[in-house]
Amino acid sequence: MVPHVQAIVLILFFVATLSWGSIAAHAGGSPEVPAPAQTSVAADLPTRGDQVVRIEPYVREGQLYIDADSQIELTSELRNAAEKGVPLYFTADLVVVSKRWWWFDKEVVNQQQTWRVVYNALTRQWRVGSGELSLPESSLNDAMAPIRNIRGWAVADRAFFEPDTPYEGRLRVRLDSSLLARPFQVNALNSAAWSVTTPWKNFTFSISPGAPSQ
Repeated sequence: MVPHVQAIVLILFFVATLSWGSIAAHAGGSPEVPAPAQTSVAADLPTRGDQVVRIEPYVREGQLYIDADSQIELTSELRNAAEKGVPLYFTADLVVVSKRWWWFDKEVVNQQQTWRVVYNALTRQWRVGSGELSLPESSLNDAMAPIRNIRGWAVADRAFFEPDTPYEGRLRVRLDSSLLARPFQVNALNSAAWSVTTPWKNFTFSISPGAPSQ
C-alpha cells in the first residue's frame, strides 16, 4: 500500500474508534434522573370547636328570657384539675343593643351568669350551681350540661323594649379565669389549655305587641 494512503486509512480507523466508544458510553450508561423536589406538608393543628350554636329569645310573664346551646370542650388539663377538686367557673356574657343611625348604639341589656362546677373527692360527686343553687350530678359532662344548654335565663324586663323594633344581641360562654384560685389564674394567662371561650354569637330579634307568653 502506498505510504500516504496507509496513513489516511489509519487516521480514519482512529476517528471511527473514538466515535464508537463515545456512542457505546452513552448507550450503556444510566440516564440522569432529576431528583424529586423536597416538599413540606404542615400538619393541621387540632382546634376545638367551641361555639354558641343556637340562641332563642322569648317573652314570658313580662320578662325577656334566653335559651342558648353551646359546644364547649374541656382540655385534658382542665379535666384533670377538676377531678382533683379544683372549682371551675364558667360565665355567659350577653349584650343587647338598639341601633341608632344618628348616635351611638343604645345598650339595652348587659348581663352575665356564672356557674361553678366542682368535684368532691370524698363523696365522689359533682356539683354545678349558679348563685345559691347547687345541684348534684354524676359526671363532669352532666355537670357541664346547664352551661352548654342554657335554659330560662331571665335577662331584662319586657318594658325595656319597644314593640316591633329590631334589636341586635351577642352572646358568648367562657371559662372565667378571674374566679379561679390564684395559682390557676397564672396558668390561665400562660397556657392555652386554660383558655376556653366561644366566639361571640350575634343574633337579632324584635318583640311584637301581642307576643304570646311561653
